Formats: sequence, C-alpha cells, structure tokens
Amino acid sequence: MKKIIAVLALSVAFVSCNQNNTVPAKDFKTAYIDTSKLMEESTEAKDIEAKYKDKAAQMDVKLQSEASRLKSEQSSFQANMQKNGEAWAKQKYMELQQREQQLQYAQQGMLQQLQGESGKEMDSLVKKYKQIFKEYGKEKGYDYIYGTGDAATVLYAKDSYDITKELIKLVNSKYVDEKDKPVAKKEEEEKK
Repeated sequence: MKKIIAVLALSVAFVSCNQNNTVPAKDFKTAYIDTSKLMEESTEAKDIEAKYKDKAAQMDVKLQSEASRLKSEQSSFQANMQKNGEAWAKQKYMELQQREQQLQYAQQGMLQQLQGESGKEMDSLVKKYKQIFKEYGKEKGYDYIYGTGDAATVLYAKDSYDITKELIKLVNSKYVDEKDKPVAKKEEEEKK
C-alpha cells in the first residue's frame, strides 16, 4: 500500500512539474531545409565540386600518360622477349610489374588526397552553413529548423514550412560577398 501511495505521489509531482514547464506545440515556430537541394544549388558547393573535378582531371592526365608509356613498354617487351633471352625477359618483366604496381599506388594516393582535401572543404562548408542557419533562425524567431534530404530527420512537414529557397539565396549571396571581398582588398592594396 505504501508503494502505491509513493508511486502515485511521484506521478502527481511529475505531472505537475511538466505542466508548469511545457509550452504547447502550437506556440513553436518551425521550418525545415532540404539539405540535399541546398547543396545542389549552393554556388559555393558547386565551386568546390568543380575545383576537385578539375584537379582529378589534371591528375588523370598525368596517370594516363604514364599508363600509356607503360603499355608501350609492355608491347615492346613482348616483341623483344625472345630476342634478348630468358634472363633479360625475367628482369624486364619484374621491372614492368613493379612500375605497374607503383602506378596503381600513385592512383590510389591521388584519389585519397583528393577525397581528403574535398572532404575537409565540404566539412568546413557544412559548419559554415550551420552557423548561417543558426543566425537565420535567431533572426527570424524560429524555435526549430529541421533538415531533410539524404540524412532525413523530418519524415513529414507541410510545404509552407520549407525555407530552403530562402536559405539558398542567403548562402549564395554571402558567398558572392565573400568572393568580392578579396578583390576589393587587393584593389585597395594596389592603390597604396
């Protein structure tokens, strides 16, 4: 009997504490951002992606020229194998295999380097955007701003709560402003 009274008393205390501290859900101002769409339409994200596509293309050109040289030597090896004897063939075969392996390691190294560099830039961009969202939320009086997209945290929301377009415009305008700042600083330094 004492246990039932104690549980009942705790339940009443818990409910009364919760009633004093809760705010009805209707009083919250919420919105959401389609993060996938934001990243697709963000000028800065597009610039980062293009930068690393260019770097990858440049690295690929280097690798392709080295690969074609290796292929040429392998063809030459096939033609000269019988002329130069078995000892030469074994030695040259080992050299060609070693170069092919080095080429594969170089390719893997370049890919890892590109992934690391682009990953750091994208992480930095995401942190920057989170700060922009936080400032925007405070400025507009939002209690919550949710994210949808690849890592969906919102399963359903009315379209009227979607502020993605507003934030795409905001992040793109901030990026344009940031890009213009270094040009203005350079012009000032040149005048001096």
